[in-house]
Amino acid sequence: MVKRIELFKMVSCRVKQAELLFLSFTHRLYVVTWNVATAEPPDDVNSLLQLNSPKKPDLYVIGLQEVKAAPLKFVTDLAFEDSWSHLFMNTLAPLGYIKVSSIRMQGLLLLFFSKLEHVPFIRDIQVTYTRTGLYGYWGNKGGVSIRLSFYGHMLCFLNCHLTAHMDYASQRVNEFESILDAQTFDTKNTPLILDHKVVFWFGDLNFRIEDHEMLFVKNCITNQQYNLLWSKDQLTMMKQKEATLQKFKEGPLDFQPSYKFDLHSDNYDTSGKKRKPAWCDRILWRVKPKSSLSEDFPLKLSQEFYTSKMEYGISDHKPVIGIFRLELRKIYETPLVQVSAEGEWSANFDALITYSLLQTFPSSAWDWIGLYKVGFKSVSDYITYTWVKDYQVSFTKKLFQVYVNKDKIPVLGGECVLCYYSSNLQRIVGISKPFKVMCVFVFFLIQEIL
Repeated sequence: MVKRIELFKMVSCRVKQAELLFLSFTHRLYVVTWNVATAEPPDDVNSLLQLNSPKKPDLYVIGLQEVKAAPLKFVTDLAFEDSWSHLFMNTLAPLGYIKVSSIRMQGLLLLFFSKLEHVPFIRDIQVTYTRTGLYGYWGNKGGVSIRLSFYGHMLCFLNCHLTAHMDYASQRVNEFESILDAQTFDTKNTPLILDHKVVFWFGDLNFRIEDHEMLFVKNCITNQQYNLLWSKDQLTMMKQKEATLQKFKEGPLDFQPSYKFDLHSDNYDTSGKKRKPAWCDRILWRVKPKSSLSEDFPLKLSQEFYTSKMEYGISDHKPVIGIFRLELRKIYETPLVQVSAEGEWSANFDALITYSLLQTFPSSAWDWIGLYKVGFKSVSDYITYTWVKDYQVSFTKKLFQVYVNKDKIPVLGGECVLCYYSSNLQRIVGISKPFKVMCVFVFFLIQEIL
């Protein structure tokens, strides 16, 4: 009898696992880290982002270090977006990605992009930073992070630039641990970075290759015998004795070290300093150990690709990319708000919007619905907007209607979407299906024909 019960439990467990696997969704996450050495952006980042790949990522996370931060330029960048942010937004927006969040601390910049379809399911966004330069008073070194909920799973992305030079491996570890301790978030369940279900740690971590002479290192690189260098990589060495580092995984360093190159060249440093090549630029990750919640809503993370991109020469660092496969069961699948455009839209008459609250959330009189062209870059890239309370024309317990003044609708029309923005949550919580705004001239032509 006991054996039958144990067998029944085992079969039930297998069935449950199969059900959870069937309900899981797979998303691709693309991470970039690049020390750009104060250079202006290149003309083209298609190769960097692998835009010609048939498998398009769901999320792009881009961490840059040493973005030019002269005082006047830094102030204008804060007000108008920096040239690097513009480049990535202009490149990704036509492909259906929008910039969901970003944070900058002097030369450190972190950008988070998502396919539009996922945006209403990205919640609880918070950003923070930690200075470690000049004993914590200067932001040339340190870390910036973005944390968020993706379909209910808590993710955190930490972009770091740590102390340079061969002899400071222990100091780099201390800086990383101090960043983990210093960065806190205004939330009950995940106040610290390591409380999140998934943490990505990347950047110019500045760990070097010890002991080996320059000639041996270069011969290993020329012959693609990278494994002969791994045992003397400082980060690999420090992971063997530092408990905090052991929590993080990294793919094999089976690619050329990303530092240090002559500008616009694939030649390692030929200057008087002759810096030894090193894997300074890294991408690591950690998945939090399983809990009762994670068993009901499982998450699996695996790396598909990890390499340096040798074709970019504007910096003495080559960019490094990591592509990840994120399998998860969604904790929530319904947006907070459903919004739609009613009837025909053109600049000839006032237009009507219908929306309904699908879940309870702290709505506000400052909530608004924006009209966006398909391919918009960020939340602020709207054509026009309407306040949900001020322009309300009718409502029931479930449905609300607001209008948009015809003078605010684009005369030339185009393919558009509506986005409901929550002022309290400071994010988009509902997106309409794409719809056509008719060009005024086409509208008049149709009227003439009729």
